[in-house]
Amino acid sequence: MSTNILSVGALESEAIYILREVVAQFEKPVLLFSGGKDSITLVRLAQKAFYPAKIPFPLLHIDTGHNFPETIEFRDRLVKELGVELIVRNVQDNIDAGKVKEETGKYSSRNILQTETLLDAIEEFGFDACIGGARRDEEKARAKERIFSVRDDFGQWDEKNQRPELFDMLNGRIDLGQNVRVFPISNWTELDVWTYIQKEAIEIPSIYFAHKRETFVRDGLIWSANDEVVYRDEDELIEERTVRFRTVGDMSCTAAVLSDAGNIDKVVEEIRASRISERGARIDDKRSEAAMEKRKQQGYF
Repeated sequence: MSTNILSVGALESEAIYILREVVAQFEKPVLLFSGGKDSITLVRLAQKAFYPAKIPFPLLHIDTGHNFPETIEFRDRLVKELGVELIVRNVQDNIDAGKVKEETGKYSSRNILQTETLLDAIEEFGFDACIGGARRDEEKARAKERIFSVRDDFGQWDEKNQRPELFDMLNGRIDLGQNVRVFPISNWTELDVWTYIQKEAIEIPSIYFAHKRETFVRDGLIWSANDEVVYRDEDELIEERTVRFRTVGDMSCTAAVLSDAGNIDKVVEEIRASRISERGARIDDKRSEAAMEKRKQQGYF
């Protein structure tokens, strides 16, 4: 346990250094906030980085309208407690305006539709640095990205044209129209995040802990039974199961896992024993081998 605590301490120091560099090098940074464990961890790191002052940038949530209610309730309570500015932009507005077309059918999701709303928000507010909670261990496309990842004036990422980051030197120089995605916990693992949440006693949404839920099984995955958002065939029977969620995305694309981990200590123990990636329960990553990379190239977080 002591080794893990030392490791998390070093990772915390690196993340705080990155956050301070963002504020030093950019004029209008923003923290992309989903209400999930990684973005909640970023908020705690930002608190530490700038204490005793308040967090010096707003939080931005791109709301698909298909979030778990527990996540939205937690988001609103957290920003109220911290006294930070929360900006919310809704995917539904772009659907209503005809800028994007909603998917239909068994594997429909609004996840990819977030890109257009995010790019609109970046342009609306003139953000030049968007801080996100992506980690290299999550997915192979994310493993390719630098900590300061430059996007062009169309919001696109060129994976073949990235800056070297030697000796912790972070280059925030950008041309007019460009912006940077910043990943302070890029070098963390899922276990690192959970160990940090445990050590810091950080509050997280109840959805991460074991609870009874109406669910059904499709393709070997356990889905929350929400008739308005989650597609379900008539032969996919609803049963109450004790589950939790390892990652929090849209209800329509995020599956649960069977679990009796009702507190943080048991969650950490469960993650230590797991041999499956947390994003193994995200159906939107399974559309193709390069699904995440293609979304990133188009401007996705």
